[in-house]
Amino acid sequence: MSGPSSIAAVKKVVQQARLEAGLNPVKVSQAAADLKQFCLQNAQHNPLLTGVSSNPFRPQKVYSFL
Repeated sequence: MSGPSSIAAVKKVVQQARLEAGLNPVKVSQAAADLKQFCLQNAQHNPLLTGVSSNPFRPQKVYSFL
């Protein structure tokens, strides 16, 4: 398979490799510690942990005065 399609595929691979080469690797232990710290700092804003006061998906009541 040669031609423009293979050239485009190789260009994508080279572009991705250049992008990945510019990244600084982070140790998994450091990334896990950072993630844990972030989760603990933002736990009070997480509705899955704190719950919600009312159901946001409940249909709104419509009041009409005649």
